[in-house]
Amino acid sequence: MKYSTITKLRNYFLAGIITLIPIFITVYLTFLVIDVFSRIVPDAINPNKYLPFKIPGLEILIAVLITVFIGFVSLSYFGKKILSYGEHLLEKIPVLRSVYSGATQFTKSFQSTEDGSSNKKVVLIEFPRPGSWSVGFATNENSKQISSKINDTLVNVFIPTTPNPTSGFLVLIPKKDIIYLNMNFEDAMKFIISVGAIGELK
Repeated sequence: MKYSTITKLRNYFLAGIITLIPIFITVYLTFLVIDVFSRIVPDAINPNKYLPFKIPGLEILIAVLITVFIGFVSLSYFGKKILSYGEHLLEKIPVLRSVYSGATQFTKSFQSTEDGSSNKKVVLIEFPRPGSWSVGFATNENSKQISSKINDTLVNVFIPTTPNPTSGFLVLIPKKDIIYLNMNFEDAMKFIISVGAIGELK
């Protein structure tokens, strides 16, 4: 009877942990996002700086609206002209040119193609050591200087961290050692953010 009670309490405790972990992760990421956006939104257009009380998440709404507006303008005729002129100016500044070009290529690499699929292939590689596997994104095939130095075709693979996929590792893997998965970008991100609890590797 004593052992049965202890076993039940242990099972309840484990069930509580399993229940609380996704809640804690969600709450943590929510407050993290709110904190980030509260720093991004200028004080001049942030109502929380003027109201007698703060409305949680208001900065996120403002940031989303601003982003939608910028996206709308960027797709318009005049917006494209302004962006083209701005990019032309940045190309004349050595340091900013490299930063902007790299950032542009990175964001374009995760855009969807016309058929709705992502440009990035979801892959499985042995990382960080042989025998352990990680899900990553093949961002580009390296066929120039680096690959020529080792006489092998390398693929640039980004390995996101979990549950925060905004950081990670860039590893160069021989093409023959990469396993390409039948998984789209969205499902792979769900799999990574949920620390493997959501999503199924097909």
